[in-house]
Amino acid sequence: MNIYDSLSDDYFVNMNLYTEMPLPSQRETVLEFFGRFQKSYPTMRNFYTRDSGAFVLEEDKDQPSYRWVNIEERRICSSCVNPTTIDDAVPQHALALELAPYMLSVSPLDCEALDFLIGFDFLYRGNHDELVAEALGMGPAFDGVLGIEGARPLNFEPSVTMALTDDCRRQARLMIETRTNAYQVRREDYTEEPISVYFTIRQYGSLPHNGSFVETLDELRQDCERLLEKHVIEQVLRPLHLAISQK
Repeated sequence: MNIYDSLSDDYFVNMNLYTEMPLPSQRETVLEFFGRFQKSYPTMRNFYTRDSGAFVLEEDKDQPSYRWVNIEERRICSSCVNPTTIDDAVPQHALALELAPYMLSVSPLDCEALDFLIGFDFLYRGNHDELVAEALGMGPAFDGVLGIEGARPLNFEPSVTMALTDDCRRQARLMIETRTNAYQVRREDYTEEPISVYFTIRQYGSLPHNGSFVETLDELRQDCERLLEKHVIEQVLRPLHLAISQK
Protein backbone atom coordinates (compact mmCIF):
# COMPACT_ATOMS: atom_id res chain seq x y z
CA MET A 1 0.00 0.00 0.00
CA ASN A 2 1.25 3.49 -0.88
CA ILE A 3 0.91 5.61 2.27
CA TYR A 4 1.07 8.89 0.34
CA ASP A 5 -2.24 8.19 -1.43
CA SER A 6 -4.15 8.43 1.84
CA LEU A 7 -2.56 11.65 3.09
CA SER A 8 -3.90 14.22 0.61
CA ASP A 9 -6.05 14.72 -2.49
CA ASP A 10 -3.02 14.65 -4.77
CA TYR A 11 0.68 14.16 -4.31
CA PHE A 12 3.61 14.59 -6.65
CA VAL A 13 7.25 13.56 -6.85
CA ASN A 14 9.59 16.04 -8.53
CA MET A 15 13.23 16.39 -9.53
CA ASN A 16 14.76 19.79 -10.22
CA LEU A 17 18.27 20.28 -11.60
CA TYR A 18 19.50 23.90 -11.50
CA THR A 19 22.48 24.84 -13.67
CA GLU A 20 24.99 27.67 -13.41
CA MET A 21 24.97 28.28 -17.17
CA PRO A 22 21.96 28.65 -19.49
CA LEU A 23 20.70 25.42 -21.03
CA PRO A 24 20.63 24.95 -24.81
CA SER A 25 17.48 26.21 -26.53
CA GLN A 26 18.21 25.32 -30.14
CA ARG A 27 15.30 23.63 -31.88
CA GLU A 28 17.18 20.46 -32.81
CA THR A 29 18.67 19.95 -29.33
CA VAL A 30 15.38 20.47 -27.50
CA LEU A 31 13.39 18.21 -29.82
CA GLU A 32 16.00 15.45 -29.63
CA PHE A 33 15.90 15.55 -25.82
CA PHE A 34 12.12 15.34 -25.66
CA GLY A 35 12.02 12.79 -28.48
CA ARG A 36 14.28 10.52 -26.47
CA PHE A 37 12.04 11.03 -23.44
CA GLN A 38 8.93 10.17 -25.45
CA LYS A 39 10.59 6.97 -26.63
CA SER A 40 10.58 5.73 -23.02
CA TYR A 41 7.17 7.26 -22.18
CA PRO A 42 5.08 7.20 -25.40
CA THR A 43 2.00 8.74 -23.75
CA MET A 44 3.93 11.96 -23.14
CA ARG A 45 2.82 13.54 -26.42
CA ASN A 46 1.74 17.08 -25.49
CA PHE A 47 4.62 19.41 -26.39
CA TYR A 48 4.46 23.21 -26.16
CA THR A 49 6.37 26.36 -25.23
CA ARG A 50 5.24 28.54 -22.33
CA ASP A 51 5.23 32.34 -22.50
CA SER A 52 8.28 32.26 -20.23
CA GLY A 53 10.19 30.36 -22.91
CA ALA A 54 10.14 27.01 -21.08
CA PHE A 55 9.71 23.90 -23.22
CA VAL A 56 7.24 21.32 -21.86
CA LEU A 57 6.41 17.69 -22.65
CA GLU A 58 3.55 16.11 -20.71
CA GLU A 59 0.87 13.46 -20.60
CA ASP A 60 -2.82 14.34 -20.63
CA LYS A 61 -3.60 16.05 -17.33
CA ASP A 62 -7.18 14.76 -17.15
CA GLN A 63 -5.86 11.41 -15.89
CA PRO A 64 -5.59 10.55 -12.18
CA SER A 65 -1.84 10.11 -12.66
CA TYR A 66 0.34 11.88 -15.23
CA ARG A 67 3.94 12.87 -15.99
CA TRP A 68 5.61 16.02 -17.27
CA VAL A 69 9.12 17.31 -17.90
CA ASN A 70 10.33 20.76 -18.91
CA ILE A 71 13.45 22.72 -19.78
CA GLU A 72 13.74 26.29 -18.54
CA GLU A 73 16.61 28.72 -19.01
CA ARG A 74 18.65 27.26 -16.15
CA ARG A 75 16.52 24.42 -14.79
CA ILE A 76 15.39 20.94 -15.82
CA CYS A 77 12.20 19.78 -14.06
CA SER A 78 10.68 16.31 -14.02
CA SER A 79 7.42 15.49 -12.24
CA CYS A 80 5.11 12.55 -11.70
CA VAL A 81 1.68 13.32 -10.23
CA ASN A 82 -0.02 10.60 -8.17
CA PRO A 83 2.35 7.76 -9.08
CA THR A 84 1.34 4.33 -7.82
CA THR A 85 4.58 4.26 -5.81
CA ILE A 86 7.66 6.46 -5.51
CA ASP A 87 9.51 3.76 -7.45
CA ASP A 88 7.31 4.55 -10.46
CA ALA A 89 8.46 8.18 -10.50
CA VAL A 90 12.20 7.80 -9.93
CA PRO A 91 13.13 6.16 -13.30
CA GLN A 92 11.59 9.16 -15.11
CA HIS A 93 13.75 11.57 -13.08
CA ALA A 94 16.81 9.37 -13.54
CA LEU A 95 16.27 9.40 -17.32
CA ALA A 96 16.27 13.20 -17.37
CA LEU A 97 19.53 13.23 -15.40
CA GLU A 98 21.09 10.56 -17.63
CA LEU A 99 20.22 12.48 -20.80
CA ALA A 100 21.22 15.94 -19.53
CA PRO A 101 25.03 15.52 -19.81
CA TYR A 102 24.90 14.07 -23.34
CA MET A 103 22.04 16.00 -24.91
CA LEU A 104 22.06 19.28 -22.97
CA SER A 105 25.79 19.51 -22.14
CA VAL A 106 25.21 19.61 -18.38
CA SER A 107 28.31 18.48 -16.47
CA PRO A 108 28.68 17.85 -12.71
CA LEU A 109 30.65 21.12 -12.59
CA ASP A 110 27.62 23.01 -13.96
CA CYS A 111 25.32 21.90 -11.13
CA GLU A 112 24.04 24.75 -8.98
CA ALA A 113 21.60 22.52 -7.06
CA LEU A 114 19.75 19.22 -7.33
CA ASP A 115 16.36 18.68 -5.66
CA PHE A 116 14.22 15.70 -4.76
CA LEU A 117 10.77 16.94 -3.73
CA ILE A 118 7.57 15.28 -2.56
CA GLY A 119 4.56 17.59 -2.46
CA PHE A 120 0.98 17.24 -1.25
CA ASP A 121 -2.20 19.13 -2.26
CA PHE A 122 -5.18 19.38 0.11
CA LEU A 123 -8.31 20.75 -1.57
CA TYR A 124 -10.21 23.10 0.75
CA ARG A 125 -12.97 25.68 0.29
CA GLY A 126 -12.39 28.20 3.06
CA ASN A 127 -9.75 30.38 4.65
CA HIS A 128 -6.54 28.42 4.04
CA ASP A 129 -4.43 30.48 6.44
CA GLU A 130 -6.97 30.13 9.23
CA LEU A 131 -7.13 26.37 8.76
CA VAL A 132 -3.33 25.94 8.70
CA ALA A 133 -2.99 28.04 11.87
CA GLU A 134 -5.67 25.98 13.63
CA ALA A 135 -4.28 22.63 12.48
CA LEU A 136 -0.60 23.28 13.17
CA GLY A 137 -0.63 26.09 15.73
CA MET A 138 1.68 29.08 15.75
CA GLY A 139 3.73 28.25 18.83
CA PRO A 140 3.58 29.90 22.29
CA ALA A 141 5.25 33.09 21.09
CA PHE A 142 2.55 33.78 18.51
CA ASP A 143 -0.56 32.03 19.81
CA GLY A 144 -1.72 35.25 21.41
CA VAL A 145 -1.91 36.93 18.01
CA LEU A 146 -4.68 34.52 17.00
CA GLY A 147 -6.63 35.71 20.03
CA ILE A 148 -6.85 39.33 18.88
CA GLU A 149 -10.54 40.18 19.01
CA GLY A 150 -12.11 40.24 15.55
CA ALA A 151 -8.85 39.37 13.79
CA ARG A 152 -8.49 36.60 11.20
CA PRO A 153 -5.35 35.15 9.57
CA LEU A 154 -4.60 36.46 6.09
CA ASN A 155 -1.13 35.06 5.50
CA PHE A 156 0.19 32.04 7.37
CA GLU A 157 2.63 29.98 5.32
CA PRO A 158 5.14 28.28 7.62
CA SER A 159 8.52 27.55 6.05
CA VAL A 160 11.74 26.21 7.53
CA THR A 161 15.07 25.17 6.00
CA MET A 162 17.50 22.95 7.88
CA ALA A 163 21.15 22.15 7.10
CA LEU A 164 21.68 18.38 7.09
CA THR A 165 25.49 18.51 6.79
CA ASP A 166 28.21 20.57 8.44
CA ASP A 167 29.07 22.32 5.17
CA CYS A 168 25.36 23.22 4.65
CA ARG A 169 25.47 21.87 1.09
CA ARG A 170 22.65 19.40 1.78
CA GLN A 171 19.49 20.96 3.13
CA ALA A 172 15.88 20.02 3.91
CA ARG A 173 13.04 22.48 3.43
CA LEU A 174 9.43 22.24 4.57
CA MET A 175 7.11 24.85 3.09
CA ILE A 176 3.33 25.31 3.17
CA GLU A 177 1.63 27.37 0.46
CA THR A 178 -1.89 28.76 0.92
CA ARG A 179 -4.07 30.38 -1.74
CA THR A 180 -6.54 32.55 0.16
CA ASN A 181 -6.56 36.32 -0.48
CA ALA A 182 -8.00 39.31 1.35
CA TYR A 183 -10.84 39.71 -1.17
CA GLN A 184 -12.10 36.19 -0.43
CA VAL A 185 -11.90 36.69 3.34
CA ARG A 186 -13.68 40.04 3.16
CA ARG A 187 -16.56 38.62 1.13
CA GLU A 188 -16.58 35.17 2.79
CA ASP A 189 -16.56 33.78 -0.75
CA TYR A 190 -14.05 30.99 -1.27
CA THR A 191 -13.24 28.69 -4.16
CA GLU A 192 -11.97 25.15 -3.71
CA GLU A 193 -8.22 25.40 -4.14
CA PRO A 194 -5.28 23.38 -2.82
CA ILE A 195 -3.22 23.99 0.27
CA SER A 196 0.19 22.71 -0.79
CA VAL A 197 2.89 21.17 1.38
CA TYR A 198 6.35 20.83 -0.16
CA PHE A 199 9.16 18.81 1.38
CA THR A 200 12.46 19.17 -0.48
CA ILE A 201 15.93 17.75 -0.01
CA ARG A 202 18.49 19.84 -1.92
CA GLN A 203 22.15 19.30 -2.70
CA TYR A 204 23.93 22.59 -3.42
CA GLY A 205 27.01 23.08 -5.57
CA SER A 206 29.02 21.28 -8.20
CA LEU A 207 29.36 17.52 -7.92
CA PRO A 208 32.80 15.89 -7.95
CA HIS A 209 34.35 15.46 -11.39
CA ASN A 210 33.32 11.79 -11.42
CA GLY A 211 30.09 12.46 -9.52
CA SER A 212 26.79 10.96 -10.65
CA PHE A 213 23.55 12.93 -10.83
CA VAL A 214 21.53 9.71 -10.56
CA GLU A 215 23.43 8.43 -7.52
CA THR A 216 23.07 11.81 -5.81
CA LEU A 217 19.33 11.82 -6.56
CA ASP A 218 19.03 8.39 -4.93
CA GLU A 219 20.70 9.74 -1.78
CA LEU A 220 18.31 12.70 -1.73
CA ARG A 221 15.34 10.40 -2.17
CA GLN A 222 16.39 8.25 0.78
CA ASP A 223 16.80 11.32 2.98
CA CYS A 224 13.45 12.71 1.82
CA GLU A 225 11.41 9.58 2.55
CA ARG A 226 13.17 8.96 5.86
CA LEU A 227 12.64 12.49 7.16
CA LEU A 228 9.07 12.67 5.85
CA GLU A 229 8.14 9.56 7.77
CA LYS A 230 9.86 10.69 10.95
CA HIS A 231 9.11 14.42 11.07
CA VAL A 232 6.38 15.46 8.62
CA ILE A 233 3.63 12.88 8.13
CA GLU A 234 2.25 12.79 11.68
CA GLN A 235 3.28 16.34 12.58
CA VAL A 236 2.00 18.21 9.49
CA LEU A 237 0.16 16.11 6.91
CA ARG A 238 -2.23 14.18 9.15
CA PRO A 239 -3.24 17.26 11.20
CA LEU A 240 -4.09 19.11 7.97
CA HIS A 241 -6.04 16.13 6.64
CA LEU A 242 -7.95 15.82 9.93
CA ALA A 243 -8.71 19.56 10.16
CA ILE A 244 -10.16 19.61 6.65
CA SER A 245 -12.22 16.47 7.21
CA GLN A 246 -13.81 18.06 10.29
CA LYS A 247 -14.94 21.23 8.49
